[in-house]
Amino acid sequence: MSDLSQYAWLVPLFPLLAFVVLIAAGKQLKGLGAIVSIVAALASFVMAVLVLIGRLDDARDYTWNSLEWLKIGDYTLKMGFEVTNLTALMLGVVTLVSLLVVLYSKGYMHGDERINVFYAYVSLFTFSMLALVLAENLIELYIFWELVGVCSFLLIGFWFHKPEARAAAKKAFIVTRIGDVGLFIATLLLWWNMPNHDVSFSQIHNFFGNSPALGAGLITLIGILIFVGAMGKSGQFPLHTWLPDAMEGPTPISALIHAATMVAAGVFLVARTYDIFMASADARLVVAIVGGFTAIFAATIGTAQNDIKRVLAYSTVSQLGYMMMALGLGTELAYVAAIFHLLTHAFFKALLFLGAGSVIHSAGTQDIREMGGLGKTMKITAWTFGIGALALSGIVPFSGFWSKDAILAEAYDNNQILFWVALVAAFFTAFYMSRVFFMVFAGKSRSKADAHGHGEPHESPASMTIPLIILAVLATVAGFVMIPGMNGGLGHWLTGGALEEKANITVMVLSTVAGLLGIAFGWAMYSKQAISSTIVSGNLPWLYTLVHRKYFIDEIYQAIIVTPLKGLGQLLALFDEYVVDGIVKAVTWFFLWLGRLMTRLQNGQMQTYGLVTVLGLIVLVLVLAGRRFIHVF
Repeated sequence: MSDLSQYAWLVPLFPLLAFVVLIAAGKQLKGLGAIVSIVAALASFVMAVLVLIGRLDDARDYTWNSLEWLKIGDYTLKMGFEVTNLTALMLGVVTLVSLLVVLYSKGYMHGDERINVFYAYVSLFTFSMLALVLAENLIELYIFWELVGVCSFLLIGFWFHKPEARAAAKKAFIVTRIGDVGLFIATLLLWWNMPNHDVSFSQIHNFFGNSPALGAGLITLIGILIFVGAMGKSGQFPLHTWLPDAMEGPTPISALIHAATMVAAGVFLVARTYDIFMASADARLVVAIVGGFTAIFAATIGTAQNDIKRVLAYSTVSQLGYMMMALGLGTELAYVAAIFHLLTHAFFKALLFLGAGSVIHSAGTQDIREMGGLGKTMKITAWTFGIGALALSGIVPFSGFWSKDAILAEAYDNNQILFWVALVAAFFTAFYMSRVFFMVFAGKSRSKADAHGHGEPHESPASMTIPLIILAVLATVAGFVMIPGMNGGLGHWLTGGALEEKANITVMVLSTVAGLLGIAFGWAMYSKQAISSTIVSGNLPWLYTLVHRKYFIDEIYQAIIVTPLKGLGQLLALFDEYVVDGIVKAVTWFFLWLGRLMTRLQNGQMQTYGLVTVLGLIVLVLVLAGRRFIHVF
């Protein structure tokens, strides 16, 4: 098949048209809003697949930037799109997950009175993410980067009647803005220092790939600032706090944000500007350390959460930490391993979130302590969720095993400390996923569905289970695009180099043992009760409280940032009310008083005018006499 990269601009166009139609038509479409969104998502997916297939034969990168967007003097900022193997892969992943999410939403969001608004937001979100992927330069990427943030705000707060949803939407918007400031400053620094102010990705690749004529400190600063932007979107510590709270949005949105779209944007940004990081060892070290710490930090928190979606949210934070850690290792194989894990994670994490949505839709609760025994009545959901859990836990032969093992192998060869950190995180991952699975699907029912008005748990409709089955298949087989000993696979396709991942038996054994141990502990605690599930909370309550309360990060932020800022705001409000407004009110009062005085003087009575004239004359005489008297003496 010929390369269709020149038509890649059609991929984001379809969801944009769907957004326009849904907003313009509003409630007039009634139940057809879902059809419009699904058709647009399907068209985008088909086009993305055609572009991807056309690039499988090592097609050359395609760039179109003939649109003159801004011209100032001799400088012209051009806009366009660029298709590389990395962007083509992202187009395929994003459109596939988006298609499955909008299809799933038809059943999950059935009956919602704002369903057409929901699909309009999803379509705009999908357009923004696809345009971000195709952006030809960093300024263009930043524009759609911000639009993705706006869409996430709208989607997380979709059920705005819930105070928690409103608070989560504002929190996501504010926290990610902190990271966005870093990316904005990095963009300005690059624009100022790049030849001809050209911040296109092809120019960045050429400039930083050939010993750039910039100081090492400046390169490191630019790299770290770009990473700060990625930290915000990808939920890296310490800008991770918004991501678990985003679970207040509808579950399909949780899958969309936490699988292949918004959170993946941060990893994609670092990969897209990887030449900058390759030019600075210090910047790479920062990325690796933050990523490794985030991986184990979030994994430990996931072991003590009871909300099924929050467990998966912290799992997302942890897995994104894996990807960042790999990018920070600075080798071509580590770079490929990060993208590989991004690919597999998109499938099994979307599967897990949609599976969680199926459970919530049926059981009427998100608390895993109120579930149990659902595997008997929700067989499709149970089997597919189990596949996703095994893939996330890194169990062979599921996709997560191959991608996580690729990262661990590179960490083992390049940084032993990060390797052991990541291995411990892998153990915790397997443990909390087995905990979720056994508490939800195994054992006796602890359901309180009747209290929630949902009746007895039941399997979800086909519109929800079909996407689960498709994602379960992908979560099983996606790992085979890059397995040890495969030459000319994903690594060669992404980098153009002759990369071959060699099997590291030691790493494979250790990662498998870590995963199996985690599952065994989860099974012993929550299925067989051979080990008390309160062994930690009973013997080390302070440790359990610390992890359950997420290391009190939110409370710390509340104490050292939110409360002082609120206090400052109240002081400024008082200053505004009593000083600024006081001066304004005083001036107003003075002129009102003067006006009233003048109205009394201008009353139309001749005797009053005569009296005022005489008084004025007396005052004038006294002034003149006073001046003469002062002059004499």
